[in-house]
Amino acid sequence: MTYNYDIIVVGAGHAGCEAAHAAARLGSKTLLITMDITKMAQMSCNPAVGGIAKGQIVREIDAMGGAMGLVTDRSTIQFRMLNRSKGPAMWSPRAQCDRMLYSISWREILENTEELYIWQDQVVSLLLEGNKVIGVKTQFQQEFYARAVILTNGTFLNGKIFIGWQSTPGGRMGETPALGLSKQLLESGIQIERMKTGTPPRIDGRTVEFASLQVQKGDVTPQKFSFLNTLSAIQEKQKQMDCYMVYTNAAVHEKLREGFKDSPLFAGRISGKGPRYCPSIEDKLKTFEDKEQHQLFLEPEGWNTNQYYLQGFASSLPIEIQFQAVRKIKGLENAKFHSPGYAVEYDYFPPTQLFHTLEVKKIENLFFAGQVNGTTGYEEAAAQGLMAGINAHQKVNKLEPLILNRDQAYIGVLIDDLVTKGVDEPYRMFTSRAEYRILLRQDNADERLTLTGYSIGMANAERYNFLQEKIEKRNRILQWLESTSIEPDKANQILLRAGTAPVNTKRKFAQILSRPQVKWEDIAGFVPRGTLYEEDPRAAEYYESAEIVIKYRGYIEREKAFAEKVLRLDTVTIPEKFDYSKIRSLSTESRQKLQKIKPRTIGQASRIPGVSPADISVLLLYLGR
Repeated sequence: MTYNYDIIVVGAGHAGCEAAHAAARLGSKTLLITMDITKMAQMSCNPAVGGIAKGQIVREIDAMGGAMGLVTDRSTIQFRMLNRSKGPAMWSPRAQCDRMLYSISWREILENTEELYIWQDQVVSLLLEGNKVIGVKTQFQQEFYARAVILTNGTFLNGKIFIGWQSTPGGRMGETPALGLSKQLLESGIQIERMKTGTPPRIDGRTVEFASLQVQKGDVTPQKFSFLNTLSAIQEKQKQMDCYMVYTNAAVHEKLREGFKDSPLFAGRISGKGPRYCPSIEDKLKTFEDKEQHQLFLEPEGWNTNQYYLQGFASSLPIEIQFQAVRKIKGLENAKFHSPGYAVEYDYFPPTQLFHTLEVKKIENLFFAGQVNGTTGYEEAAAQGLMAGINAHQKVNKLEPLILNRDQAYIGVLIDDLVTKGVDEPYRMFTSRAEYRILLRQDNADERLTLTGYSIGMANAERYNFLQEKIEKRNRILQWLESTSIEPDKANQILLRAGTAPVNTKRKFAQILSRPQVKWEDIAGFVPRGTLYEEDPRAAEYYESAEIVIKYRGYIEREKAFAEKVLRLDTVTIPEKFDYSKIRSLSTESRQKLQKIKPRTIGQASRIPGVSPADISVLLLYLGR
């Protein structure tokens, strides 16, 4: 029997779920193949979504019509907006999630997506016809044919788990690795390297002395990730669950150091590079030898479980060492484990082998997304999955690819960094990676991307109408603030309470609100009722948007102008078969890197490490610019 699809997605992690959902939503007949249908979008590590820069990515996925934000809102057990003390470009939403509910919610969405079919099996090889992929073959000897294939295997490609001197094949604790694909791709000319990640022990909450721990509560008024109307569902939930801060100490460190001689990391048994910004606890002790303590977070894994996640304590030390060290932490003296920490090493494909569409340069219609591209984090994986799903659909239907620019989305920054610069450690997104972060805020992701998603069929009419309503009402608020004056005596009530200089003449409300010390809440009481949508359930969203425009308009316009100037180089295309080796006036390093990466524009060429401004000038001359 022959099975034919438009697109096959291999793996149902965060990248695979978004890829399959996007491809099917756009109308491609899509098959999602996963080794375990009960673990879709499994939160292998911390059961949380968002955080610094990552929260912006999730809102971008949602604005485009992806599902991660919706699923997060359904499963949130604690919400916090991080960096509120800084400017809005740094505000980042973060949600602690119910691990099981998150996975169940994803499965419910996927099983009810038209044109999406699911098969539980393991893909062992690709079906190739020359340098083009035409399908996959599974462990059960099933052959599925498709016009495009997206690989999202996460940490499973030749995965190997390490705990002390013990090691076993696996992509996740208790789960078998994916074998065969790496060997075939290597033989097809794809470069393969190794990376490593880790996870901490899980703690039985019944054995924790919570009364002695420092509580970290969620926001008093929890927000949401999706731009759709999911807030009512969040507010109907139970009271938010608490997280807790705990700290290591000298006794913990002493016990951990006893296990260093048995560390697979220090013994050289793990060759893969680990994440610098999320190191194991033993790495922290080596790197910061003088630190007397390290902050950890004890986080609940769901409403209906006693399991807690000890964030910051990832380890591959022997189980007994982990167990004894944890019991020396205040509040965890009687702690029992549900599972130990461990490291996992796996294959990945250096992403400079990809086009910006995430299609593999050497194998037509094959796409890579997620940790197989050298990234870390659910959000980075989901963003790649979304774009791979969209671009696979566009490719097989002979439509224009969708490539987001660096001034358009963190997703654009992520993918451009991967395919242009490559990675030498697991890539994690930070706000500092984006040159235009004032433009790329979490609050305006819908304004930046929903029209794009709507134009290709990802974002639906409801989402588009929500955006239009938000812009219309926000602009009405701006108009009122900029045209309505307030008497000096009333203005000074606001200004003096906010701790800023008084005025002696009338001022427009916009002028009062433009002061850094003044917030919308300070002036709200002076706005006549019935004037500015105070009964609207989305009113807070409109007010926040208006306040940001008033306070940061100058910065935003300046950054837009700068972005337009810099990104002009991205409009200068380079012929696909341009031969850099013949341009002797380029430096040797530049020639080699340009020939390897084959940038599609001068802008991309300028971002390749080792390509100097002088080299860019030479290229512009050769291109007649």
